[in-house]
Formats: sequence, C-alpha cells, structure tokens
Amino acid sequence: MNPLLRQLHAYPFEKLAILLESDPEARTTTRGDMAATAALAPINLSIGEPKHPVPPFIRQSMADALDDIGLYPTTRGELFLRQAMAAWLEKRFALKEASVDPQRHILPVNGTREALFSIAQAVLDHNGPERPYVLMPNPFYQIYEGATLMAGGQPVYVPCCAENGFLPDYQSIPPAILERTALLYLCSPGNPTGAVFPLATLQHLIELAMRYRFVLAADECYSEIWYDTPPTGLLQAAQQMGVDRFDHCLVFHSLSKRSNMPGARSGFVAGDATVLEEYFRLRTYTGCATPRFIQRAATVAWQDETHVMENRVIYQQKLDDAIAILSPVLPVQRPDAGFYLWLRVPGGGESFARHLFHRYHVTVLPGAYLGRPDVNGHNPGADYVRIAMVASREENRQAMQRIAQCATELLALQPA
Repeated sequence: MNPLLRQLHAYPFEKLAILLESDPEARTTTRGDMAATAALAPINLSIGEPKHPVPPFIRQSMADALDDIGLYPTTRGELFLRQAMAAWLEKRFALKEASVDPQRHILPVNGTREALFSIAQAVLDHNGPERPYVLMPNPFYQIYEGATLMAGGQPVYVPCCAENGFLPDYQSIPPAILERTALLYLCSPGNPTGAVFPLATLQHLIELAMRYRFVLAADECYSEIWYDTPPTGLLQAAQQMGVDRFDHCLVFHSLSKRSNMPGARSGFVAGDATVLEEYFRLRTYTGCATPRFIQRAATVAWQDETHVMENRVIYQQKLDDAIAILSPVLPVQRPDAGFYLWLRVPGGGESFARHLFHRYHVTVLPGAYLGRPDVNGHNPGADYVRIAMVASREENRQAMQRIAQCATELLALQPA
C-alpha cells in the first residue's frame, strides 16, 4: 500500500462516533434522567448537510434530462454549463463583462471536495530535494490536509484564533517558508468559524503568490450564505488590483450549500487558465466528469438567484434565534457568513459534545477534531464546538435551547 496513507488522520466524524459510543456519566445518571433524555427527539447539527428543500424547477430540469444517462459526459463539461457558471461569477463578484472565458477559465467538478483534494496532485512538485509546503488554516476542512499529505507535501498550519478575528495570519509566515510553498488553501467564509477575508488581505495574498510563485486555492463554497455584506471573492480581489488573467488564483464553488444540492456533487473551479489547463490534463485520467443530467440541473441553478435569497433569509432567521437563545448563557461570536456557529463552551469541546449528546440528544462536532496542535501542543479548536444550523427553524430553535440548558448545567458544576 501507498505509505502516505498512514499519514492520514481519522476523519472528524469517525472520531465523533467513537466519542459518543461511551458515556462515562451513565453510572451516575438516574432512571428519571434517562427517561427524560430518551423523550427528546435526536437533532444532528454535526454535519454541514443542508436540509432546506431543493427548488422544484431544479428537480424538474434534472428529471427532464435523464435520457442523457446513456451518454458519457466530457471532462470539460458542456459549454452551456460553463457559460452559466462564468456569467454567475461575473455578476456575483462584479467582474468585467466577458472577463471569465468559459473555454479557458472554468472547469466543472464533482463538488468542491474532490477538486480541493485533486488540485494538490496537479500543483505540487515531487521532484525537488525537499517536500513542498502547503499553507492552510487551523482549524480547517480536513480535505486540505489529506490532499497535501497524499501529494507528498508538508502541511503548514496557520492558527485561526479569536485574537485575529478567526482569520489565519498568512502575513506572518516567514520568507523561508514562503519560498518552499507550492499551494495555499484559504477558506472564506471560513469553515468552521464563518470569518470572511477582507479585500486588502486577499490582495496581499495575491501579491505573495505572484512573488513566491505558488497557487492560491480559495474555497468559497459558503460565499452565498451571508448576513450583512456579500463576501469578496479572490477573483474579484485579483481583478480590482489589475490581475485580469487571475494569475496564481483559483476559486472553488459548489451548489451543495448555495442551492441545497450536496447529493448532486456539482461545482466548479475557476481562475488562472494556465494552471487549469494542466489540471485538466490530470482530470481526464481520474474519471470525474459530471453526468449530463446533473449538468442540466446545475445550469438552471446557477442562473437563478431567487431561491438563493430565500435560502439566505431562512439562515438569517436561524442565526437570530441561536444568538437570542445562547447569548444569555455563553459568549456567541456572530459569524460573518456561512451556517456554522463556532461556539466556545465550558469544559472544552469534546466533553461538552459528549454531555450534550447523552443528556440532550443533540449532536455537534468538537472543534479539536477540525484542528491540529501547535508547537506548544495547543489545538486552537479545543475549547469550541462547531454547530451546523442546517435543520429546520423549529428544530434549530429546540437544539439551541438544549445547548443553552447543557451549558448552564456545566457552568454550575465549574469551581467558583
């Protein structure tokens, strides 16, 4: 077997399953407590899987195209899909008209997950005397780390802490590391924190990428779930500083969150045409072409904004409910965008998540499972849980009330 496989960490949800298997407090739980807990309907807020309905017109467009199931799809995708994606990018991020060429600047992908993984295979040079560095936020979407390790790279974890607004301080990276950097992953809006990179920071990263000749991979799959101001995109930042060819810049977008279509596995990567042409060469070998009937549905999804705005309103309502219920008990950091709450909890994330599951039947993800310890052994996610506000508004409200009860109970047990 490939020895690099041994470097892969267990996925966060594997760790969560092990954590929740045992309840160390079960011996001291009374029969009455057990009956009360059993009466609570389980609510799972651990996975970022949207539960809002897919608009009927998208479903119908897919059904109407099912005859295409007998045709091989092409790796580059149909032109009508790439045109819809390019038009959406230009409108959403205020790019110059016709600046995104559907023939050169866009590749459809089977969800951003597979593309964020495989881009490292295309970008990292295995032939140098030293392993190339790949910079990534910490905590992070674990695909960044796995992609790096399987491509023979060395992850460099850049902490996202409250002191820096939960944004990784890439500007503090020393030149010696930047000179060996091949790829930098950034996530804006951030998973799990919901923090958004400001324009000036994005432009500084572009300057660094051009100076040190590495690729920026911007995971922007949460960009359409925002609360006050639409997040700035990497291509938008590039064009505003005169980088019209999007040199060294790639953005990754998906319909999973925007249109509640995680099962369709449909998204795209866009940006630097030179990098994409080499990446296309790899993709022709990996069997990752998007089925044509999904391309049809994706096309109409990218062409419609009404369902996206309606989706955003529902998330805004759930966020307002969550803050109103939790803030009297816990300090709540309001996310800039995305549908996660990154919540600091008493006793640490693991203990809180286990207690919440066994006593209140709510599942959340310990923040430590999304992070890695720094040189001092501190995991920046250890004190937090990630809460995905993906359930219905009523279920979300119930879950927040239980989380508040759990926090109140655990705070009362802490020493004065």
